[in-house]
Amino acid sequence: MRTGSLPERDLRVAVIGAGYWGPNLIRNFSEAPGGDVVAVADLSEERLAPIRKRFPAVRTVTDHRVLFADPTIDAVCLATPISTHRPLAVEAFAAGKHVFVEKPLAGTIDDALAIVAAGRAAERTLMVGHTFVYNPAVVAVRELLSGGSLGQVQYVDSQRVNLGLHQFDFNVLWDLGPHDVSIVLYWLGEEPEWVQCSGGSFIQPGIEDVAFLTMGFPSGALAHAHLSWLAPSKLRTMTVVGALKMVVYDDVQAVEKVRVYDRGVDSLSPDELRRAYRAGDIHSPRVPVAEALQLEVRHFMDCIRGGTTPRSDGEAGLRVVRVLEAAMRSLRSGSARVSYAGSAASSRGEQQ
Repeated sequence: MRTGSLPERDLRVAVIGAGYWGPNLIRNFSEAPGGDVVAVADLSEERLAPIRKRFPAVRTVTDHRVLFADPTIDAVCLATPISTHRPLAVEAFAAGKHVFVEKPLAGTIDDALAIVAAGRAAERTLMVGHTFVYNPAVVAVRELLSGGSLGQVQYVDSQRVNLGLHQFDFNVLWDLGPHDVSIVLYWLGEEPEWVQCSGGSFIQPGIEDVAFLTMGFPSGALAHAHLSWLAPSKLRTMTVVGALKMVVYDDVQAVEKVRVYDRGVDSLSPDELRRAYRAGDIHSPRVPVAEALQLEVRHFMDCIRGGTTPRSDGEAGLRVVRVLEAAMRSLRSGSARVSYAGSAASSRGEQQ
């Protein structure tokens, strides 16, 4: 990663992909101090038309190679289908650009490894769009865990469900799963030992719209995520149960997104069926109000300017892909428990 490579001017950014998420990146980079979205590429003129109307100063093209060849563009953001991430990222690095890739980093471990290697060879910044690790509420929970006030984490349980948006080329695990996996890995600071996944395809044959993902960690902690495009209401909750306290993070709530519960089991005695439970106070720590995506794009630009490693760098993105690929192997083998280390080791061997 190069350091101090930019003059004292706005970072000139190009966004590739003007579909569902691209316009959000365009807006946030345009609003971020020191950022300037100068161009957008998309294969569809129909998708580019509203971009031209909303951002008249932004150049629009249907051929991304024109932008990669432009020496005045410093960084590119990829908001394109997962299958395109590897070729586009490798091409962008070869052109000397810094690269922001929307989640997940890639659809396979091999593709993720190739992207990480290309960024390292080009000495350019690689950041993955795991937006939730920049969410102030998620960061607040991380601080509680780091401070030890919850005690040893016993398990994490999450629900990320809603009605839609159904995808046609990948399942709910690859769509919603990166959020919960990236958060859990960020919170626990360790990689799982094993992964297990079950699910069902109820609307489109072969494309799971509901999945139940479980991870087991060396510390003994368990993490479980219920992911669904087929639910009556939108739920975005994560519960962390520690040996001392418990915390609930509810992203749907407008206020008090984080609540800490001083509850637990103090003692159990089988002799006389004695049970001592603790039911103490509930408090909600102050969480700054800020758009996570805005914090994320500012962090990307800061890392480019300072030559520092992003919180959600290529290695972090690779870890998420390893979990998802292991989960897919479990899903396709009748929900068998799959070794996470085995996935990592086999992929390293294939790269040698």
